[in-house]
Amino acid sequence: MNTYAVEDLSKSKIIEFFKLHWGSPEMVISSGIYDCSALDGFAVLNEEEKIIGLITYLIKDNECEIISLDSMEEGKGIGTSLVQEVENLAIKKNCKIVKLITTNDNLSALKFYQKRGFILSKIIHNAVKEARKVKPEIPLIGNDGIPIRDEIEMIKVLN
Repeated sequence: MNTYAVEDLSKSKIIEFFKLHWGSPEMVISSGIYDCSALDGFAVLNEEEKIIGLITYLIKDNECEIISLDSMEEGKGIGTSLVQEVENLAIKKNCKIVKLITTNDNLSALKFYQKRGFILSKIIHNAVKEARKVKPEIPLIGNDGIPIRDEIEMIKVLN
């Protein structure tokens, strides 16, 4: 397992990954509309040079926002190592917090981030309804049959 800055990988490889796992590289959340393939990030590649983990982030005003995190092999520490890479970089860049947004149906993300020191900081009611105006392919029903409606902001204060 090797970790690389996304800038060291081909753009086409990154775009292909997002198309396969998200339908497109475009991420629409209440903090903005992002082309994830154009953001900074880190990727974990397996022995076959296939991306098995990818995180993207944005740093603005002493805050680091994780925009996307994907791990194709859960329970192996890939997601944890990618979040740690971003946290370490955020500390070097003098960020005070790392934040992210997930949806109300993503119970695995809520568990994952809380175990790593993140806290729930804000609920943005009906945010996904607004996001669908820009990206209508966002499904109505998500994980475990839960309607996707709200966004949940999580933060971690850095030392």
